[in-house]
Amino acid sequence: MIEFNEKQTEILQVAERLFAEDGFDGASIRTIAKEANVNIAMISYYFGSKEKLLEALIIYRTSGMKMQLQTIFNEDLSPTQKVDRLIDLYISRINQNKCMYQIMHFELSTKKRILNMDSFMDIKKENSAIFCKIIEDGQEKGIFRKDINITLIPTTILGILTHFHTNRLYFEKTLNLDTEEKYDHYVKTEVTHHIKQTIKALLAHEN
Repeated sequence: MIEFNEKQTEILQVAERLFAEDGFDGASIRTIAKEANVNIAMISYYFGSKEKLLEALIIYRTSGMKMQLQTIFNEDLSPTQKVDRLIDLYISRINQNKCMYQIMHFELSTKKRILNMDSFMDIKKENSAIFCKIIEDGQEKGIFRKDINITLIPTTILGILTHFHTNRLYFEKTLNLDTEEKYDHYVKTEVTHHIKQTIKALLAHEN
């Protein structure tokens, strides 16, 4: 896992907030430096350009998942219980890093600027490999069906949750989620339960 020192982490956290609030183009290095209480030269020394700062931010938010996935894989749990833990992990990370996922989605989907994403792709491949091992373990034990596309399972999890978040105003009004506490509780209970039901239905053998 790539390590960042305390000052780098502080800069990355400030950059994340400002990128989410003002957009990548709207957040200047000068503003980031001022908010992080450092000079521009320090940001340049640690990260180089603003594009490199964004690349580092994406890596910072994605590199910690490998250890958590490996922990789930090593736990003495049934494959079905591990899938529940996987879903809890994905949902908690998205909820904790909403700003980062918002930035990543925009930058990676629009391809507005050239980013070197090799390190990010390497981390993503490592995480996917552990995820696949967890599902394959259930297949080998005869618990999960084998004619499934494992690659698309995380996409299904993220797709449901992302759709709920991007349509927050609609769900707030239709479900009476008029406070932050009610909204967060609904995500942690109803949305999470629905995702678990959906994924386990995909994995389970047909009767």
